[in-house]
Amino acid sequence: MASVNSSPAKHQKSKALKPGSRRPAKELCSECGLCDTYYIHYVKEACAFLNQQIAELETEAHGQSRNLEHPEDWYFGVHQQMMAAKKKEPIAGAQWTGIVSSIAIAMLNSGKVEGVVCVQNTPEDRFQPMPVIARTTEEILAARVNKPTLSPNLSILEQVERSRMKRLLVIGVGCQIQALRAVEKQLGLEKLYVLGTPCVDNVTRAGLQKFLETTSRSPETVVHYEFMQDFRVHFKHEDGTIEKVPFFGLKTNQLKDVFAPSCMSCFDYVNSLADLVVGYMGAPFGWQWIVVRNHTGQEMLDLVHNQLETQPVTSQGDRHQAVQQSIPAYDQGVTLPMWAAKMMGVVIEKIGPKGLEYARFSIDSHFTRNYLYVKRHHPEKLAAHVPEYAKRIVGQYKLPKE
Repeated sequence: MASVNSSPAKHQKSKALKPGSRRPAKELCSECGLCDTYYIHYVKEACAFLNQQIAELETEAHGQSRNLEHPEDWYFGVHQQMMAAKKKEPIAGAQWTGIVSSIAIAMLNSGKVEGVVCVQNTPEDRFQPMPVIARTTEEILAARVNKPTLSPNLSILEQVERSRMKRLLVIGVGCQIQALRAVEKQLGLEKLYVLGTPCVDNVTRAGLQKFLETTSRSPETVVHYEFMQDFRVHFKHEDGTIEKVPFFGLKTNQLKDVFAPSCMSCFDYVNSLADLVVGYMGAPFGWQWIVVRNHTGQEMLDLVHNQLETQPVTSQGDRHQAVQQSIPAYDQGVTLPMWAAKMMGVVIEKIGPKGLEYARFSIDSHFTRNYLYVKRHHPEKLAAHVPEYAKRIVGQYKLPKE
């Protein structure tokens, strides 16, 4: 079964566990927050790393699962349409132009929802996630900018139940949304809206610090960063300057173990179970990529469509050679001298994959890496944990012999 069927009353008497007290997924736990609540009773079925069930949950959420005869579905999941977009009037301080924040604000102000589950940061640390149920525009805006660390978004599920809210918007990443979909029927909601972001290579707070100190010229002033379509990591600093570091110049030998094991075992980069997904990797540089998966997603997008400049998605180049070369490079922890990394970055930016082909490049390179990780570290999980679409993607490449 794709989700459990039980009324909230059956578990209301259970006491919530202290954060971190139990992690049934052990080292593969993505700290989504489910296990910090009494919904831990459903974790064996709900957890993305204990029970991979994307196909079943796609059918429940979207009315169908992806068509494995269509490679487009392998990559981008069930969808009604895709587009590139940016706000005509960007939100000040947003990481991009503020499309996610704008949708959340419109959903709240229109009365479609009573609250928005989003992630602010703690007063002490701009990168330490603090999940909240936002009930005002100000609280939503306080959550703008990604927090590139593992975040316990679902730890607020008990608050949702106690609040007696009936219409809720949840913003989250793939592992969080799979668990949410699996327990959705237990929340007592009349309507759940899910706004997703693509997600790859999250870290613990300590891992983030190591990444910043290893990669940025001024780690203490970084406001946010992103792995961009020009094959560079863009770090924005407090003074507004942008520092760009070529992918190929990253100190891979020092960073191989910085990413969370859950992220190294994830095959839901594009957030398959969200109603609407807003990211960047399938769009031209400077634009965002929007994927509408179902009618609920279209309903959300319609609220802000007049605030957006849009254009069709495009695809250019061929990713296959770059992906094939990246497999042994990552596996062996190869790091190029910075001059060579910069030169390679310039060449690939000019002739390399763009638009949807860049998205496929990113998915392919991560799925091949993650497939090898699961095969080596959790071979007993390989057959059941890797979705069929991911096996087909990985099957296009020659992997190292073990």
